[in-house]
Amino acid sequence: MTGDVAAPSVPEVPDVRDRVAELRQIRTENGKGISQRATDNQRAKGKLTVDERLALLFDKGTFSEIEPLRRHRATGFGLERQRPYTDGVVTGWGLVHGRTVFAYAHDFRIFGGSLGESHAEKIHKIMDMAETAGAPLVSLSDGAGARIQEGVMALAGYGGIFRRNVAASGVIPQISVILGPCAGGAAYSPALTDFVFMVRGMSQMYITGPDVVKAVTGESVSHEELGGAATHARMSGVASFVHDTEAECLEEVRYLLSLLPANNRERPPVVPSDDPAERRGEALLDLVPADPRRSYDMRAVIEEIADHGEFFEVHAQWAGNILCGFVRLAGQTVGLVANQPNSFAGVLDSRASEKAANFIEFCDAFNIPLVTLVDVPGFLPGKDQEQNGIIRHGAKLLYAYCNATVPRISVILRKAYGGAYIVMDSRSIGTDLAFAWPINEVAVMGAEGAANVIFRREIAAADDPEATRARVVREYKAELMHPYYAAERGLVDDVIDPAETRSVLIRSLAMLRAKKAHLPERKHGTTPV
Repeated sequence: MTGDVAAPSVPEVPDVRDRVAELRQIRTENGKGISQRATDNQRAKGKLTVDERLALLFDKGTFSEIEPLRRHRATGFGLERQRPYTDGVVTGWGLVHGRTVFAYAHDFRIFGGSLGESHAEKIHKIMDMAETAGAPLVSLSDGAGARIQEGVMALAGYGGIFRRNVAASGVIPQISVILGPCAGGAAYSPALTDFVFMVRGMSQMYITGPDVVKAVTGESVSHEELGGAATHARMSGVASFVHDTEAECLEEVRYLLSLLPANNRERPPVVPSDDPAERRGEALLDLVPADPRRSYDMRAVIEEIADHGEFFEVHAQWAGNILCGFVRLAGQTVGLVANQPNSFAGVLDSRASEKAANFIEFCDAFNIPLVTLVDVPGFLPGKDQEQNGIIRHGAKLLYAYCNATVPRISVILRKAYGGAYIVMDSRSIGTDLAFAWPINEVAVMGAEGAANVIFRREIAAADDPEATRARVVREYKAELMHPYYAAERGLVDDVIDPAETRSVLIRSLAMLRAKKAHLPERKHGTTPV
């Protein structure tokens, strides 16, 4: 031996406190996003950061993030040098009005919120957790679509999201909140969820952007015109709700969640109400004109019936000839569908039928009773409607009502003509209880149209055709359209005082609360999509 060999130096083992300090530093930097510049750019667009959005959605201090230290493992195109924590999406759960809700939120400051493999895996995990826990899922979308640098793995990530959207459909409520761009494949996930919220001047959804549209079709169109909130609220029907600010939007998401059950195994929550169940609605005697040709705003009727006049309307700007939304009656959440006489006289058309059918299916899936207020002159006639599939769309509404097993109550306020009367949850398609006001007219068609068909020859041969027409119209009304005609034949259960509509509905819903109905054993029906 030539001498002792020096032992190699052993690095000092870090103290636990040092590791905790390191963790705190990582979390602090993580909260700032990829850079201060990215945060400044987000604010310059008038947009909140992901943390600020989650703070508005959840009860204070209740959000628990999972996988905050997740980073992508992709290489190429410089990605290996950019590996920020969260990978551009924050996932976790918290409380909304004291009830558990899951969420994922894109962080536009990191890779523009684009979806890569690790990013998608985080979303898949939180979606699986929400379904397993039986709690609602909210997505806050603000992303640039697929992360092109990661290639096909990003597209596969979308496939996993879509599959989970469908698996959770009718199992837990799914709510999409669009707070920035949502383009390409990303737009299909919100379309698969139950409700879509958008913010004016901020939200954009489209499959192909303006540049692609111009390259392919030569048409110049702005982002807002192509896929902004106004477009999807009024024309496409994609947006269920539209608001002016992110704060207002997220507060309304919280309110919607307060109306809904956590999953399809629960009933919707019942809250204490100090609005008397027996409160009379004397105003209803004046709100609805007896003359079937005069219009009125059905919203005023709904507000007179609902607890404290609160009506949470869905798709308020689309297919305005039918109203859909949630009310509370004696504190119980109820889904309400009603014809709107001041829009196209309340007729049913393709859009109205589809709008109502989707709403009814949601309510049925989540054990929310249905109340239908009927004042319908029929289906909208015309070549455009026939060629656009009014038969198919009308069948969607018919299917939704016939398939629904929740408590169902219909009230005929005024007119109910033809096939539209049948479709609007009539007794013949399974409503549990049907009521009518004393001004109701249940008939195949209006008296004037019926008289023109039945007495066509008599009117033509008369010395005074107009006087003859007026006489036979009166006779037809007296014989077949008097207020008690349907009641005498068991087509309505009772004719009620309009002022008692609220109390009649509340008593009836209380009786039906324990209703149990079962569909025939089958894998599933074939909805007329």
